[in-house]
Amino acid sequence: MDHRRQLRVEAMDIDVPLRELGKVDIVALQAAIGSLGQSDWQSNKLRQSEYEVHRQTESVVLVFTDGAGWPNIEVTKEAGWDLLSDAAVPLMHQIIGEYYPPGGTIIRAMCAKLLSGKVIKPHVDQHPSFHAGHRIHVPITTNPRVRFMIDGRPFQLEVGQAYEINNQRTHSVMNKGQDGRITFIFDYVPPTRRQKQSAGID
Repeated sequence: MDHRRQLRVEAMDIDVPLRELGKVDIVALQAAIGSLGQSDWQSNKLRQSEYEVHRQTESVVLVFTDGAGWPNIEVTKEAGWDLLSDAAVPLMHQIIGEYYPPGGTIIRAMCAKLLSGKVIKPHVDQHPSFHAGHRIHVPITTNPRVRFMIDGRPFQLEVGQAYEINNQRTHSVMNKGQDGRITFIFDYVPPTRRQKQSAGID
């Protein structure tokens, strides 16, 4: 599926490093992710090749755009859609329905694994597509030795809790634990007045 969207929105800055949204039910998504094989995690290198800071991660990508042609971007379903969408789509719709205006577009959705002993170096997400939407993180697994830094402050993100990350501030992640840390991430661009009829991923 290809969705080409003309996205015309204001830059998004939530004024705080991290916004706690609330608890969400991740049981179905945890089970679906738990059934993934190593080949599923390694089959899509889009994120690692596009963004140098993510070279030490693995991803299962459901929906993706590289932002080319912004704001007239192409959003495509990737291999992870068939693996995880049954569990992930209801979760995304729940979060959007409770915390954001409806009728926008999900332009990226993925599970990201930061391997044991690896880091995501400090960076700011630069492309306009990252600044136009809300970046939502839902931790699936973590450990006490994962440190998420935003704007120079450490945060401990909890499993089963949804957060909005301010990706316009410098952020990094370090995993000193023995196991990989898995987070479900999606980018949601809300509608403008001109876009109220634009449908998101369904």
